[in-house]
Amino acid sequence: MRLSVVLSALAGFIGAAAYAHSEGYFVTFMTGNTERAILGHFAGDHTLALGAAAIIGCFLAGVFVASLCRRYWWTNHPHGATMLTTAALFVAATVDNILGERGIGLIPILFVAVGMGAINTSFVKNGEVSIPVSYVTGTLVKFAQGVERHIAGGGTARDWLGYAVQYVSFAMGALIGGVVSILVSGTYMLDAAFMGSLLVAGYTWRADIRWVRRHVRRTANEQ
Repeated sequence: MRLSVVLSALAGFIGAAAYAHSEGYFVTFMTGNTERAILGHFAGDHTLALGAAAIIGCFLAGVFVASLCRRYWWTNHPHGATMLTTAALFVAATVDNILGERGIGLIPILFVAVGMGAINTSFVKNGEVSIPVSYVTGTLVKFAQGVERHIAGGGTARDWLGYAVQYVSFAMGALIGGVVSILVSGTYMLDAAFMGSLLVAGYTWRADIRWVRRHVRRTANEQ
């Protein structure tokens, strides 16, 4: 639960960072990007439509690469996916600084989308994502269903409390990102997102139960 709260907040923060200083690109909202990719052509904004389609492709690439790495290189823990997200944000911030645009252009946003796809593979059970950290629509649906079960007497607060906490965490992350976007110019917004992701990656590593056990053993041996 703690990790899902932290990663949901990070997803909200990254989404706000990408949205606030770009041309309104979504990196957490693939439903909206799908509609933009199709309807943008009808509105005559072909650039926005193609950009939305490219973001979807990069999001899928992030999911695919993270899933592949999970299968062959790293174990079943959120740290690997968070590190991949951090690496993608580092590349995005570097490219953005090189381009020197006033806002965040599409190319850096594409790397952010890769990172967002990766972070959504943080929690996997039986080969499937169990907690999609940026899927707010699904979170709200499950929250409302849990509330209904609780009221009807067929469930408890546990059926909806976790989803409520995850949603609030995502919203708080977006709020923090919005505040930071006011204080930080577009040139450094992705740098802030990278630093935030790096801190969260460190937290996920220390939260790994294997690291905790090694630390306890090492402390016991020293004593």
